[in-house]
Amino acid sequence: MNVPDSSLSGWLDYIERQHPSAIAMGLERVREVAARMRLGTPAGKEPAHGDVRRSCEGLARKTIVVGGTNGKGSTVAFIEAIARAAGWKVGAYTSPHLLRYNERVRIDGQEATDAQLVAGFEAVEAARGDTPLTYFEYGTLAALHVFAQSGLDLAVLEVGLGGRLDAVNIVDGDVAVITTVDIDHTEWLGPDRESIGEEKAGIIRAWKPVVLGEIDPPSSVLRRAYLLGANAIRAGSDFFHEPVDGGHWRWRDVAFRLELPMPQLSAPVQLANAAAAIAALRALGRPVPRQAWVEGVAAARLPGRLQAFDVDGVEVLVDVGHNPQAARELAAALRARPVAGTTFAVYAALADKDAAGVAQTLAGAVDHWHLAGLEGPRGQSAAQLGERLHQAGIVAAVSADTVADALRQVLARARGGDRVLVFGSFHTAAEALQALRSGG
Repeated sequence: MNVPDSSLSGWLDYIERQHPSAIAMGLERVREVAARMRLGTPAGKEPAHGDVRRSCEGLARKTIVVGGTNGKGSTVAFIEAIARAAGWKVGAYTSPHLLRYNERVRIDGQEATDAQLVAGFEAVEAARGDTPLTYFEYGTLAALHVFAQSGLDLAVLEVGLGGRLDAVNIVDGDVAVITTVDIDHTEWLGPDRESIGEEKAGIIRAWKPVVLGEIDPPSSVLRRAYLLGANAIRAGSDFFHEPVDGGHWRWRDVAFRLELPMPQLSAPVQLANAAAAIAALRALGRPVPRQAWVEGVAAARLPGRLQAFDVDGVEVLVDVGHNPQAARELAAALRARPVAGTTFAVYAALADKDAAGVAQTLAGAVDHWHLAGLEGPRGQSAAQLGERLHQAGIVAAVSADTVADALRQVLARARGGDRVLVFGSFHTAAEALQALRSGG
């Protein structure tokens, strides 16, 4: 082991260099290391035949695994907030992070400390031997180690990419959630909703509930559920949600009804995410006090999801949305919250994303486009992004090297009553949040 120091930053630098590929789909390596780690196994007791599924049973009393194309992080946040309001000790694992790696692992609403994460990485390193692991696989196993030490009532695990071959899928969830299925990561998951749905459906377990958060899921997802005998709990068929008035909405199924406050996560799509979260918690079969539903929905927070700032009377909205489905929801959110002034967009996207499809979807809701570049192996310059949008008929007013520069340019141009949407990736949102919080 050649870890430069025992700090979290030292470990993150180390694990980033341990696999030649940033993404390497497959469960064999991570299962092998997890079995060696004896995750969740009581002291003095060996897991049966090194079975990783048995060895992960002790992570928490109950586990919910959340997959899907969009809405995963928000759904995790709602599950976490409601369960905590019910008095449960909850661990949540999400990715990627915005500002700090610690955001990925939360226990009782608090980010894991550097010391907890370092202990997790040390446990992974001690168990892996010569087995190469990707950055995400290291992080997943370290998070599971932290959870196994924490005496959790509930662990909520967000799938990173796809589902069937994602590292999180070594854990058998008591309930699976598939929020939505749409076109993204086609080089890994397939070219259409049916093939992508087949990958997402890999988190479904035999005879266990699966919550489907969209009204019309791909038939590949439904086939997988029926083949395994899983109880498919479908939005629009088995549970429903609808607005009541400007400040309240309703969740209901055949036997239960809730009147709830509108969530602080304010995009219209967040009602669907909250509804899926409620369905998942009800599928666990554990009692939740009625007031906990109310408090949890109101308490859920997640940075970078239409996160709003006021800058001298200009509303700045920061969002991680990066694919056409997310763009559709952003357009709906902008239409639902009209402004008297001009709507500007600051857009920076990774090179492997459908930038033209995103821009075309949002074109009717944006008056002026400002583009920014992103660094890194998957990044692209503002000029490259502008060329792709120009071919799609979108003309940008201004280009800048960085998101912070583009945001400064737009705010110098905007006036009170105008709106600025900064979006396009987690990297875009992170740069915008850093600039806004530093006063830059």
